[in-house]
Amino acid sequence: MKIGVIGTGMVGQSISARLSGLGHDVMIGTRDVARTLARSEPDAFGNPPFKAWHAKHAGVKLGTLREAASHGEFIVNATHGVGSVETLKAAGEENLRGKILIDIANPLDFSRGMPPSLAVSNTDSLGEQIQRAFPDVKVVKTLNTVNAFLQVNPELVAGGDHTIFMSGNDTGAKAKVGELLQSFGWRHVIDLGDITTARGTEMILPLWVRLMGALGTPMFGIKVVQ
Repeated sequence: MKIGVIGTGMVGQSISARLSGLGHDVMIGTRDVARTLARSEPDAFGNPPFKAWHAKHAGVKLGTLREAASHGEFIVNATHGVGSVETLKAAGEENLRGKILIDIANPLDFSRGMPPSLAVSNTDSLGEQIQRAFPDVKVVKTLNTVNAFLQVNPELVAGGDHTIFMSGNDTGAKAKVGELLQSFGWRHVIDLGDITTARGTEMILPLWVRLMGALGTPMFGIKVVQ
């Protein structure tokens, strides 16, 4: 399957590498290809520059935002949440129309430092904002409640015995995203309902940040038991 990943940060890199490893034809998109490849300094989290990652994952194509969006039958939004809508607009609505968009971003606001707050919550969500901005796109919110490594390999924690959530208006789109999640190793997927239920999973993030501080690691998941 052809998949376009929007965002070249750690999350975009992680999911692109996993998708490519599973045999998908992946293009990762950035605003400025030359500038992205020219960076030589680590990112804000101390990760190596993109070109070092790309040298190890030459099977992942690199293109502009528009090229990646046009390339993909599926689109993955792996951008910084507060800028997601504008970045997706730059990718071109005509390149997204009719496609499934997997939104794994969170609307984290770091303007007042750590811990971040949510730029939108309670009565709205980033998932809903994307769906409103692109009504002809089938938005499915998922994978935003775990870190980049667990998103693509849930077995790194508790042998994969934890839960991931999914929200979206289109039942067929969610079924296809569910198959992709299973290919990553997710065994416990809960469909919460329509895209408004993304409010709940995005509002897990303030708790997630504090759990990371208390546990001293981002390597944990949430398990729903009945």
